Amino acid sequence: MIVRQSFASSLASHAVLLTGAIIMVFPFFWMLLASLTPQSQIFSGSLLPIPTFNGAIENYSAVLSAIPLLRFMGNGIIVCVAILVLQIAVAIPSGYALAKLSFPGRPFLLGAVLLGLLVPVQIPTIPIYIALAKSGLLNSYPALVLPWIISAFAIFLFRQFFVTFPDEVLDAARLDGFSELSIAWRIMLPAAWPAVASFSIFSIVAHWNDLYWPLVVTTDPNMMTPSLGIAYFRQAGEGAGNVGALMAGGVLVTAPLVALFLLMQKHFIRGLVLGRH
Repeated sequence: MIVRQSFASSLASHAVLLTGAIIMVFPFFWMLLASLTPQSQIFSGSLLPIPTFNGAIENYSAVLSAIPLLRFMGNGIIVCVAILVLQIAVAIPSGYALAKLSFPGRPFLLGAVLLGLLVPVQIPTIPIYIALAKSGLLNSYPALVLPWIISAFAIFLFRQFFVTFPDEVLDAARLDGFSELSIAWRIMLPAAWPAVASFSIFSIVAHWNDLYWPLVVTTDPNMMTPSLGIAYFRQAGEGAGNVGALMAGGVLVTAPLVALFLLMQKHFIRGLVLGRH
């Protein structure tokens, strides 16, 4: 009886998970099929578009010839990598200090980090925009990167990861002459690779898909990121109403993120699990 109940519970759980997975994956599957289907046949009456070779050539050629999509994706890579490197450079020593060092005001700083998680990005937009405009940094990589180098989420994630690290190892390192910064970079960072992998996916996905901030600080098409580039294509004459080409652009922009997650999903899950303890 117990075995039957366990089997029924497991079957119900998997059915719910499978249903949820289908619901979440179906829009991406439809996008892929639509990107391979001629524009005239996408809304022909069937639920799923019917892909053809000519449709794929038509749609992908249209989006790649109408806008510099590869340039937009290159901008996205530069911005995401720069943001990630600087965020980790700030978050590793900050998380280590909050987790393992005793100093006046540490609880206050930890509370400030937690409070920072609650602040929407839209709140500091105007003062940051004014500062960038007066500095002459609009339509540049610094305008897209600098506002994001301090990540409250990254600091808190690494702090939670470092809390469980054995103090005996740190004491031994100090006896060997390691400074606190050396401990953070030479001992804590290698041990925190699962957390780094988890945060890397969060950061790259967030800033690769970000439309709000590039829309605020960028008007030059040469500085547009992937999401803003797709929106620009949608507003342009070539993209207005061309669903197939829009879906082709969406596939090209989404594919790197899917590949990144598939490559790092093991470390991603491990980092989240270890960060909870």
